[in-house]
Amino acid sequence: MDTTLRDGEQTSGVSLSAQEKLSVARLLLEDLHADRIEIASARVSQGEHEAVRLITEWAAEKGYLDRVEALGFVDGDVSLRWLSEVGCRVVNLLAKGSLKHCEKQLRKSPEQHIADVRTTVNRALEMGITVNLYLEDWSNGMKNSPEYVFQMVDGLRDLDIKRFLLPDTLGVLDPEHTYMFARQMVERYPDLHFDFHPHNDYDLSVANVLAAVKAGLKGVHTTINGLGERAGNAPLASVVAAIHDHTEHRTNIVEQKINKVSRMVETYTGIHIPANKPVVGENVFTQCAGIHADGDNKSNLYFNDLLPERFGRVREYALGKTSGKANIAKNLEALGIELDEASMRKVTERIIELGDKKEQVTADDLPYIISDVLRQDIHGTKVNIVSYSLSLARGLKPIAAVRIDIDGKQYEACAAGDGQYDAFMRALRNIYKVQLGREFPMLTNYVVSIPPGGRTDAFVQTIITWEFRGERFKTRGLDGDQTEAAIKATTKMLNKIENM
Repeated sequence: MDTTLRDGEQTSGVSLSAQEKLSVARLLLEDLHADRIEIASARVSQGEHEAVRLITEWAAEKGYLDRVEALGFVDGDVSLRWLSEVGCRVVNLLAKGSLKHCEKQLRKSPEQHIADVRTTVNRALEMGITVNLYLEDWSNGMKNSPEYVFQMVDGLRDLDIKRFLLPDTLGVLDPEHTYMFARQMVERYPDLHFDFHPHNDYDLSVANVLAAVKAGLKGVHTTINGLGERAGNAPLASVVAAIHDHTEHRTNIVEQKINKVSRMVETYTGIHIPANKPVVGENVFTQCAGIHADGDNKSNLYFNDLLPERFGRVREYALGKTSGKANIAKNLEALGIELDEASMRKVTERIIELGDKKEQVTADDLPYIISDVLRQDIHGTKVNIVSYSLSLARGLKPIAAVRIDIDGKQYEACAAGDGQYDAFMRALRNIYKVQLGREFPMLTNYVVSIPPGGRTDAFVQTIITWEFRGERFKTRGLDGDQTEAAIKATTKMLNKIENM
């Protein structure tokens, strides 16, 4: 069960619109094939009311309504009426799973709380709403008051509760205790269905999921990219990979769609995926050390079961001071470029030199490095920026005038834009789309970085991501001026598309 749209949205700074929540719900159910999704908490806001209604209407039309769940509270039938109004037919009812929470937060005895839960469950069933039951703070309950946990389950097990959901609410468990507590539940109540709901405060959520699965729990809860309160929840990508590779169980998740959905959720939430995050991080299928690339050439010595193709990705070989000839050879092979031994040595030396300066070297830079080192045009420089003029005046839109040379023929255009680079790009677009009647790439991401220290004379590195004819690629520019760095990256893009 994925709870990105409920628990994940409790990430600090994350708030999704109704349309965004519907889009994520579609991705989770139709692309990833998640078994169930938890989409909201009852009574949160009018906006949430509309978002849940939008999702349930779509889910009902598609036949998914029994797979869409929402958090409700032990409040008589207030939450239940809210959920009924928006068309939700499954409630995940929040009860207390530790004596401390019951007595300190609710200020009630276990007997009183059980009676209140029974009343709410029976009311839900009368309304035709399926009930799952969260035992909030279950992990601390098992640590400090297991007799209370058993009292709760014993007092409710005769009701038609479909699943008991066992949260490690504060992320306090380790794999050993997760296995021990989960096994106690399974052995004591073999006829009940238990889900495990982990949190990642000690960075143990995925390991705890594995322990829970091996102990016999039948369901696990995740979020896309590990979103959630504090340190977040268990990330779906890592959980699926771990279950598939380290247990005898399978899930219905479509592995090849994981990266796509992770990137979409990254865009909607604004929470960036760390480059080294397993399965979906930018760098996790990138070999940096030359010895690894050499080993890959010799019977895939540095491959493991996490093959990038499983997740709709490809293996890459980074370029830098640790690259060595093997990494460079892998990149040249991908580009279809062959070099003799002497040329390879010169290119390797230049890449190591750039790496020592801590400059980022990408595969897209390689043809230009080769061209510079060998004084020849490997990539084929068909497009040159002959000249350009950028003007910036207070109260007026920036204007750019651009002249470019394509295969010896010159074209020029002027345009205004929201910034100097935007004006430059509009002028280029005019040349390609209006004057030449050709396609022009879409800019999908623009990242600027400078070395630590923030000096005003520091080099600016601009990395631009483009999409052209279904292919996504990056180009990089380095200069003391941000706009000039972006123009250098754009020039590389223009030459690249000439060869596509």
